[in-house]
Amino acid sequence: MVQVRLRETQVAIKRIKDFFERKLASELNLMRVSAPLFVKPESGLNDNLSGIEKAVSFKMRKYDQDVEIVQSLAKWKRLALKGYGFSIGEGLYTDMDAIRPDEVLSPIHSLYVDQWDWEKVISVEDRNKEYLYKTVREIFNVFKRTEDYINSMYPGSFQKKLPNEISFITSQELEDLYPDLSPEEREHLITKENRAVFIMKIGHKLKSGEPHGTRSPDYDDWDLNGDIIFWNPTTGSALELSSMGIRVDKEALEKQLKIADAEDRKILQYHKMLINGELPYTIGGGIGQSRICMFFLEKRHIGEVQASVWTDSIINECKENDIFLL
Repeated sequence: MVQVRLRETQVAIKRIKDFFERKLASELNLMRVSAPLFVKPESGLNDNLSGIEKAVSFKMRKYDQDVEIVQSLAKWKRLALKGYGFSIGEGLYTDMDAIRPDEVLSPIHSLYVDQWDWEKVISVEDRNKEYLYKTVREIFNVFKRTEDYINSMYPGSFQKKLPNEISFITSQELEDLYPDLSPEEREHLITKENRAVFIMKIGHKLKSGEPHGTRSPDYDDWDLNGDIIFWNPTTGSALELSSMGIRVDKEALEKQLKIADAEDRKILQYHKMLINGELPYTIGGGIGQSRICMFFLEKRHIGEVQASVWTDSIINECKENDIFLL
């Protein structure tokens, strides 16, 4: 019986991924491209995430060259758009696999990250809140269509979890609503109420003196970014499905590097190109593949939809609760 359930899950995972990928490409006018698994650290292309996580690295033994496994492709994609000669309104997406050795394991966190990384060329006039919201709604439409598709493939197996529209709120507005709560607690309450929320402007310090969340200073514009978060009734908690935003221009980059005390990055190749105006204006983000499958298939643990490594205590706890890890 367990074997049958595992095989059925694998079939459903592929159906969700194939459908979502096609609809995302169509909705945002994206072309699939190949992407690197590792980059040279001196290129400045790797994602520093919050600035604390250390990338997994190794040496090319025959060439005495250090390389790092990508933590995301946020900066690489922008360079790729230039290299491929994409025009305004065109973009790319790719499968991104990463290893996050500093991650604290949980039902929604694994050492292995699999997501669709996407990026799209925009005009300088598109660097505004209205364009960001428009793109969020387009992505939400893909989520809605995916839910309808998978529910039709398995009639009566899954509930309708998404609302008709996604709600929008800034991180400061959210803090004003719940000033005595942590960012995670605020997300829990606002998402439970609205079921699908885009929390905007993540990175800058709020009135409390703390940011809603940490963001690398050199890809998202902290005034034009945010997270797509759904209420997951299976786990009774908020689930972040995507982090995205309009990318920094020269002004935003220099401002955020100064705030983050990371102005030394200006000597890196990528940052030099951006400051010199050699890269296109873009919008982009990442969408978690395993989290999407976990959400739509109503799984209680991300290990039910991806093969990763877990501690013995987690494995035993899952067995006791009839959770079958891949």
